[in-house]
Amino acid sequence: MMNKAKITRKLQHEREVVRDMIALYCRNNHGTKELCDKCRELAGYADQRTLKCPFMAEKSFCSQCKVHCYKPEMRERIRQVMRYSGPRMIFHHPIAALRHLYYTQIEKLNSNK
Repeated sequence: MMNKAKITRKLQHEREVVRDMIALYCRNNHGTKELCDKCRELAGYADQRTLKCPFMAEKSFCSQCKVHCYKPEMRERIRQVMRYSGPRMIFHHPIAALRHLYYTQIEKLNSNK
């Protein structure tokens, strides 16, 4: 089990990465420097879901969670963002992208045990 400081750091990191992914998606698909209204709404929603997550200590990413707390419409919107931004993160935020790959592999190894 993680201590409170690690959980807080993980929570903050996850919030930043999701916001970065939404910003990348919005910038390249909606042509804005700042988040458009729809993307700002999605970022706020994702932020609230992350802040309220009771499984932060156990899970690596939302996609790995057994409980999907997003409303269906928001879940589809965040899925579009992830599909678009995920492969491009290596060019825009390489450390975050490599960290994600690392933790995804760790999660796969742990689930096979």
